[in-house]
Amino acid sequence: MSTPEIEEVAEAMLELVTVTKGKKNLKAMDLTKAMIEKFGDENVDKKLCKKAIRSLIDSGRCVYSYFGGSYITLPSEETQEG
Repeated sequence: MSTPEIEEVAEAMLELVTVTKGKKNLKAMDLTKAMIEKFGDENVDKKLCKKAIRSLIDSGRCVYSYFGGSYITLPSEETQEG
């Protein structure tokens, strides 16, 4: 398996956040570990995952939520409509 592009990792992260919505809150490290497991540690590193998370946050597809810790979640409906 070749090294995935940042956008490919970001899409996989977004899918994971979407699937776990309302069931489990994911931290950045949870997403990083999941991507390393999915793509292999020879193809994905923390730096690539950090860039993918930044891409999700900057594009508005995900947001940071703070409740007892920093979690990456989907934006609320009010945020998306506004």
